[in-house]
Amino acid sequence: MGKAFENRWFLLIIIALTWGSSFILIKKSLIAFTPYEIGAIRVGVSGLIMAVIGVPALRRMDKNTLFWIATAGFFGNFLPMFLFPLAQTQVSSSLAGILDSLVPVFVLVLGFLFFGIRSKTIQVLGAVIGFSGAATLMYFSESSTADSQLGYALLVVLATACYGLAALIIKEKLQHVPSMPLSGGIFTIWMLPSFLILLGTGFFTRFQITPESTEAMGYLAILTVLGTAVAMLLYYKLIQNTSPVFASTVTYLLPIVAVIWGLIDGEEFSLWYVFGGILILIGIYLIREQKKEPRLVPR
Repeated sequence: MGKAFENRWFLLIIIALTWGSSFILIKKSLIAFTPYEIGAIRVGVSGLIMAVIGVPALRRMDKNTLFWIATAGFFGNFLPMFLFPLAQTQVSSSLAGILDSLVPVFVLVLGFLFFGIRSKTIQVLGAVIGFSGAATLMYFSESSTADSQLGYALLVVLATACYGLAALIIKEKLQHVPSMPLSGGIFTIWMLPSFLILLGTGFFTRFQITPESTEAMGYLAILTVLGTAVAMLLYYKLIQNTSPVFASTVTYLLPIVAVIWGLIDGEEFSLWYVFGGILILIGIYLIREQKKEPRLVPR
């Protein structure tokens, strides 16, 4: 089994299944919890789980590594955990899953802007097509029925940009840190801020055990352990074993899983989802159309 987790395609499929299911789990958790509670519990509890690894790992790291660990954690683990449930108060799980497939587009764009990674013309075309697909989804889907809902859809786009930036930081600045200490360190650093947010929500005084809250807690537990701690660990391993661009292609499969769950849960599925989703996937394909890893511009 250990060899299976060294296989990049096996890791890709497992991550796609866990993350693709995260959107429906967030939707079910929102029945009893606020977006801030969901985000804080996901990061805070994951930090508790990973602290046994994270605390010793952080003590061995130099200040520069600690800075990049905290930065990658903020953009890849902390902020998106709040953005997604906030968005899904107005956006369906299916649409959130499709928009999340923008991650490779942001890896390309942010890689050029912040790390000097050159791209081919066809990859730039892919980024334009991908963004066009996202714009189509947000304009023609149910998110456009009110101005406020369009803003909620943009929160998903912001979260995907955060994921893309975190992937680049991990590959360019944290390649020397193994995936287990990396994951443990990230969650440990952001554990305390998460619990402070949870305390501020009044969760500990407001929460009551009811059939509804118990069911939602079950969904949130699965989301936290599998969709956050375990999936992130595997994702970081995949980035370090391959590249940010390859790892981000998990978004080829992720929307399919999210849409299937949405249909099972009775969500409406618009033809614009298909059209916008296809545009995004075409964009991702063009971005992936390369034989070699992108070269860094000499600095």
